[in-house]
Amino acid sequence: QVRLVESGGGVMTSGGSLILRCVASGNFLRPDTLGWYRQGPGEQRELVATVSNKGVTDYGDAVKGRFTISRDEGTVSLQMNSLRPEDTAVYYCGYKRTSFPRLEYWGQGTQVTVSA
Repeated sequence: QVRLVESGGGVMTSGGSLILRCVASGNFLRPDTLGWYRQGPGEQRELVATVSNKGVTDYGDAVKGRFTISRDEGTVSLQMNSLRPEDTAVYYCGYKRTSFPRLEYWGQGTQVTVSA
């Protein structure tokens, strides 16, 4: 079992910056990824950014060059710069084991709203 506690988020004007942080605790099952996904109104959940236990990062195309993810053991931070109204979504911290058996755990989500 892995527990995820998210912090950060809120309301920001376009062009601004926010930081999201997620603390994971419990029994980590390596290899794994820890990171952020988001779901806008009426949309499917999509990848924002993840980082593996080896430090390999993966970014969604919509955030490349603007967002930066970092990880220190069970804590992952997402620096979001140059925010746009289309970044408005509920952001979920997700932990995934990347080999068999596949397991995944999710945080409760935190709202990010970017006004024009």
